[in-house]
Amino acid sequence: MLVLDDAQTRAALPWAGLIDAVAHMFKGDCVMPVRHHHAMAVPGERDATLLLMPAWVPGHYSGVKVLSLFPDNGSRGLPAIHGTYLLSSGKTGEMLAIIDGGELTARRTAATSALAARLLAREGSTELLVCGTGRLSLNLMQAHAEVRPLTRIHVWGRNPEAAAATAEAARLMGLPALLVTDLETAARQADIISCATLSSQPLIDGGWLKAGAHLDLVGGFKPDMRETDDTAIRRSSVFVDTLAGATHEAGDIVQPMKSGVLAPGDIRAELAELLRGSKPGRRSADEITLFKSVGAALEDLAGAILAYETVRGGASA
Repeated sequence: MLVLDDAQTRAALPWAGLIDAVAHMFKGDCVMPVRHHHAMAVPGERDATLLLMPAWVPGHYSGVKVLSLFPDNGSRGLPAIHGTYLLSSGKTGEMLAIIDGGELTARRTAATSALAARLLAREGSTELLVCGTGRLSLNLMQAHAEVRPLTRIHVWGRNPEAAAATAEAARLMGLPALLVTDLETAARQADIISCATLSSQPLIDGGWLKAGAHLDLVGGFKPDMRETDDTAIRRSSVFVDTLAGATHEAGDIVQPMKSGVLAPGDIRAELAELLRGSKPGRRSADEITLFKSVGAALEDLAGAILAYETVRGGASA
């Protein structure tokens, strides 16, 4: 049985291959039951979240991710996300691999955002604004740079020191990243805005979005979390990774639906429909597009299969 730690998982998931693997899985016949989502009390701190996410491709592979998110881990110098992925044969049930779930989650999440940007962001987009300084931020910069010719990346965070450190880490990777402290000015200039925070209050004012902008909302995964406001919803063509997930778990979708700002029929498409060509994506250069993801188990399975087959030299179950 293969066991991959975080560094080995990272090495086995190159961006171009991972983005394509996620696209292939969204277009395919992966079975994805509703994930288990449990709140766990942490005395004196915000609640943690336990996720169990199964998926399988009949006759080929099956897998499940066990993931925990402890939002106050930053105060301990620890990542918010810890997890493990268990990959098995879809023919025999034999365990094939144990893969670092935190690294897998960060990379497949960023790959999905980049895939959406490849479909929705305006051609020639060169300026990216990343809101957030957690583990996912660097992944988002790398992944978006894979699909659009970025010449400037701005990094904003509530803690300027953390944002400066994130920008410096990105520069060491060869990315054109700079710290910004004026969020409004940076948002007004950006071609693509990617938010990866645990905010419960909107960070991005929809009035800041310029014509042709693409807004990528990654962080909020519960109904009481939100990274943008109703104005952004009204001004944007709204797309989601999965309707089932986004309309039940994402505050950026659930809250405006509850208030009547967004009707179910206003959501233009989910990612699978864009990839299959059954629904259109961006329709004009001036259109503002908004993509909300909450994560899907098929993304994890796509990444786990890619990692396993990369390390095993193309072996399959």
